Amino acid sequence: MMGIARMIKSGVVQVGAVAALVLMAGSASAGSNAVMQLAAVSDGFDAEATYTQKCFMCHNTGVGGAPKVGTASDWTARLEKGFDAVYENALKGINAMPAKGMCFECTDDDLKAVVQYMVDNSK
Repeated sequence: MMGIARMIKSGVVQVGAVAALVLMAGSASAGSNAVMQLAAVSDGFDAEATYTQKCFMCHNTGVGGAPKVGTASDWTARLEKGFDAVYENALKGINAMPAKGMCFECTDDDLKAVVQYMVDNSK
């Protein structure tokens, strides 16, 4: 029998947890048209490290009007439109910010995780 530590290391527990969430979502949404979507960030993706490497230069200083991470008031008006609108700005670009900022290799879900990281650290 496989030990718990070995199961965690092998990913068995993580896969089992995801499978359980999917099953629960299926039973919770029975009779409705709702579909649960799990985030699909890239394997090994680190939102904080990506922020530091790709976003920090502008979002730490506010260059070009970028909302500064850690300054709640910079994000308030943007978030009034909802998180999805903030994410869409990051995805498509806005003002001086190019599409996907400087994270051209980020998947859409990676980018969403970085935006969530910035918002969470600006409250």
